Amino acid sequence: MDKRVRVLDGGMSRELLRLGAPLRQPEWSAAALMETPALVRQVHDEFIEAGADVITTNSYALVPFHIGEDRFRRDGARLIALAGQLAREAADAHGDRSIVVAGSLPPIFGSYEPARFDPGRVQDYLSVLVRELSPFVDVWLGETLSLIAEAEAARQATAATGKPLWISFTLADGPSAGSEPQLRSGEPVRDAAAWAAASGAGALLFNCSEPEVMEPAIRVARDEIGRSGAALDIGVYANAFEQQQEEAAANESLHDTRTDLTAVTYSRFACEWAAAGANMIGGCCGIGAAHINHLAKVLRSQA
Repeated sequence: MDKRVRVLDGGMSRELLRLGAPLRQPEWSAAALMETPALVRQVHDEFIEAGADVITTNSYALVPFHIGEDRFRRDGARLIALAGQLAREAADAHGDRSIVVAGSLPPIFGSYEPARFDPGRVQDYLSVLVRELSPFVDVWLGETLSLIAEAEAARQATAATGKPLWISFTLADGPSAGSEPQLRSGEPVRDAAAWAAASGAGALLFNCSEPEVMEPAIRVARDEIGRSGAALDIGVYANAFEQQQEEAAANESLHDTRTDLTAVTYSRFACEWAAAGANMIGGCCGIGAAHINHLAKVLRSQA
């Protein structure tokens, strides 16, 4: 087992729900930031106590896709800064460990919505996220990105900050998954890895897809990055969503989560990912602090 496996946190939304915070669409996890911010801080604390080395700001839903254009213009900057502050305070409160705060840069025009990407408008929104999160974060995390152009937009938005950039793509899964690992846009993972290797990013990750599709993507990314000679970490944080219909929109309802992905089962996947070449592992939607606690113990016991 790679001794350098870094443990990421898990999904914010279902942990907020477990603690009694509001979770609804379209606001998603932004609702808790607006109404019960103390519970956002509690989730960060619980992931750190579970063994996470990295926590991610709760800024994923702070885009017009979730909170609406008017509310983004009125309250977005304040809420984004609050998300950064809560994560930073949680990290600093655990002074006995060095906890990295990753600034979440979501897909601006919607999760799993590559066709909605608007290159002419994306920087209008990313610039607000970057400006308000900058005082609080150690690295940038462009996450749940469905196409390479979204990743390039995140690279451009953060280039002047001097902070490292991690890019995480979401993969085609369920009925869409084929023999060649692909992003939800249909672009091959091989092309995404080649872009990452040339981009100056510090890490390439895959997230918010089912655990079963992650290992093939890791292997393709590992081989492509190896051929390029670039030095990139590879990471994974899968979700626990039940398989959705192809035409289902990401913000129409609360997805059900799988009952078979226990902490033990998820940790078995984590060990397979580490063996395939991943050295950053955590969880996405539906993967909670109990999962992170177990996989942290398992990974560290095998290091």
